[in-house]
Parts: sequence; structure tokens; C-alpha cells
Amino acid sequence: MDILSILLFCIGLVFRLTTKLFYPGKIILCIDFVVFCLRLMAIFTISQTLGPKIIIMMDIFFFMFLLSIWVMAYGVAKQGILIQNDNRLDWIIRGAVYEPYLIIFGNFPENIDNAGFNINSCSMNGTDPMKPKCPVLNENQMPAFPEWLTIIMLCVYLLFANILLLNLLIAIFNYTFQEIHENTDRIWKFQRYQLIKEYHSRPSPPPPFIIVSHIKFMRNLVLFRDPIKHEFKKEEELLSWEALMKDRHLLSARQKSQSMEGRILDTSQK
Repeated sequence: MDILSILLFCIGLVFRLTTKLFYPGKIILCIDFVVFCLRLMAIFTISQTLGPKIIIMMDIFFFMFLLSIWVMAYGVAKQGILIQNDNRLDWIIRGAVYEPYLIIFGNFPENIDNAGFNINSCSMNGTDPMKPKCPVLNENQMPAFPEWLTIIMLCVYLLFANILLLNLLIAIFNYTFQEIHENTDRIWKFQRYQLIKEYHSRPSPPPPFIIVSHIKFMRNLVLFRDPIKHEFKKEEELLSWEALMKDRHLLSARQKSQSMEGRILDTSQK
């Protein structure tokens, strides 16, 4: 996300310096602002109350995968039944993906029912870019598709998408929230460690003074500096720290076992 945000910012800034691409540059910078805001959420991991709650947002990706299967299944079938030989890609995507997704939020479609059909709201040959193509019509200038089939498909789609999947999402959120609430301190410590490790591995000067670190890196590449000795020192420090923590853990476990044996002996004597 860091690379994406910086890359979008550079592209948007270059576009804004030109006359022809001034407005596309503004669009790219607006999208880049969204990426920057999402990246800023990582700073909340330092908080013991808000940090672990960010994990709940990861469940939405699993839910969107299940939801996309039903959206594509209903949308493609509905578009294939209603419209025949539409060559406009934007209206195909609108009918197969966009409209089924809006149905979940209560936007009921009018083109699947003969009672709600209006011939003035569509284009016969699909030549009007502002109107969708009309469905296949019979001799009475009414849709020729089986009305009962499209209504049954809509009912089944709403049953699974609105009732089953949304309740499944709520259940997943409740389960994840309970798991996180029970292990809040442990999760927060891991997140805080990752954040400190991330900032520790980065150059110390802030932008735009970070160019000094890049200059030092390029100088080491030119002079062929070997960083193996420095890595060996870090590895030795890490091994010594692990040995110290192991000894402390064994000592504390031994003391606990001895104290437990002493308590059992005292209890038996009493």
C-alpha cells in the first residue's frame, strides 16, 4: 500500500502539471487519498482498544467472495434471459453485476416483470447510449421472456443474499469479536511489536530528508560494502537474548513446580 500510494501520488502530480491531463490527475489524487487513509489505519494498532478491532475488517473479504458467487450467478442468468445480443460492454456489466448488487440494498428491478415494463425506458436496437437495450418482445410489444422464471430467480436470490449471507456475516462478526475480546492483550502486543519492528527497519530521517539514507545506500553499493559482519552481530545478539529468555522461563517453571510440590506436601502433612 505504501508503494501504491506513493506511485499514485507521483502520477497524479505529473498529470496536474499538464493542461490536458489536469482533471485525470485530480481523479488519481482523489483515489490516492483513499489509499493513504486506508494505510493510516495501521497506526491504530498502537491503541490497545482499537488495534485488535481492525482484524474484524478482514472477515469482509471472505463474505464478499461468497456474495460475488450469487451476484454473478443471478446477474449473468438474468441478463442472458432478458437481453439478446447486446454489444455494449458497459451496459452488460451494469445488468450482470451492478444491478444485482443494488438489489441487495432494496433497489427492486422493474424489467423482470411485465407489469412494470415501459418501452420508452429502453432502446430497441441498443443504439441509445443513455438507455439499456429492450428485452426480446413478442407481437404485442411486450417482453417475451417467461415472467414466472425471472420472478422465481429473484426470490431465490433475495432469499440467499439478503437473509442467509447477511446473517452469516453478522454471525462471523460476532464470533470474531468474541475471540478478539478474549485475547485483546495478546493481539495488541503482537500488533505493537510488528509496528515497532516496521518503523525500526526503516531509515530514521523523515521525508524529504530520507534522501540521505538512499545516498548512503547507493554509496555502499558503489564501494561494495559487505554487510555480513553487521548481520552476524545482530544474529549473535538475538541468540544471546533467546538463551537468556529460555533460562528465565525454565527457572520460573522450576520455581512454580517446586512451590506446587511444597504446597502438596504441606497439605498432606496437615
